Amino acid sequence: MAIKPTALAQLLDHGFDTVIDVRSPAEFAEDHLPGAINLPVLDNEERARVGTMYKQQSPFLARKIGAALVFRNAADHIAGPLADREGGWRPLVYCWRGGQRSGSFAWMLKEIGWRSELIDGGYRTYRRLVSQALYDVPLPHRLVQLGGYTGTAKTELLPLLAARGVQVVDLEGLARHRGSLLGEMPGGQPSQKGFETALAQVLHRLDPTRPVVVEAESSKIGTLTLPPSLWEAMKIAPWVEIAAPIAARAQYLARAYEDILADHDGLRAKLAHLRFHRGHALVDHWETLIAADDRLALCESLAVDHYDPAYNKSMRAMSPNVLYRIEAPALDPAALNGVADQLAERLHATSI
Repeated sequence: MAIKPTALAQLLDHGFDTVIDVRSPAEFAEDHLPGAINLPVLDNEERARVGTMYKQQSPFLARKIGAALVFRNAADHIAGPLADREGGWRPLVYCWRGGQRSGSFAWMLKEIGWRSELIDGGYRTYRRLVSQALYDVPLPHRLVQLGGYTGTAKTELLPLLAARGVQVVDLEGLARHRGSLLGEMPGGQPSQKGFETALAQVLHRLDPTRPVVVEAESSKIGTLTLPPSLWEAMKIAPWVEIAAPIAARAQYLARAYEDILADHDGLRAKLAHLRFHRGHALVDHWETLIAADDRLALCESLAVDHYDPAYNKSMRAMSPNVLYRIEAPALDPAALNGVADQLAERLHATSI
């Protein structure tokens, strides 16, 4: 039997004990249902081989060889990762389109006595519902953008606000990128589909009747694009701004970007791209500061001479509705907690 979801919430609140993705590891790595485990019935090489056989030799031969591989791999999963499951276990199984891979595995599980079900349409059904939520219909949430110059600890404020009962979405955390020229993080970014799955899951948990704070971003975070429904909601959202002295911002940036600043060769390569926009003299100055490992001076110059002009230009173009601005005297933990207290109090009291 297959479930036929018509809304994303039906898959995010499915109620099954385990969600099993039987696609290949490569398919799973790109994106999968939240919380799913990967028990591939064809690995990457097997899937490619069977697909080639189907196209170049014979569909019948491909199905026969594929079936042998599927049942052999399924048996290994049952004897291995699933060996401790009790009789009342309820797994939800899917593959790419709810076809032979998931159907065969779910049938085997059901024959054993487990109460397995399929997703009608498989991953493609799930992906269609994610796209519908993030591309085709307006978000039901009321967003507030948290703005301010680079280095005002906006990202660090988000969990502090969440701890005070404010709804937040950490877009940079979901995108695994710090949202700037020097924003790369170890491990790289997720796929676009994986990012959208994580975003849809977070939004699903939020109360649409209460404000949701997101950090002000451009339409891209690293290589990832903010989906249209989110971006449209951000463009009309009111702002709150954080301000701080440049010395405090430089100190914060030096801490936050310590890994990037320590890699002198990589840092030079990233800044070289700005020669056209900021001029050779300024980039040469930055390279002198890199050679001297003068991180505070470099961060201050990057803020004043690169990030701040870009932010000012963006603000002139957007002219957002800034509800209020909070001045942070410093950006150490004590000061940030004080800012979070002020922000939370005002956000809870603000009708948006």
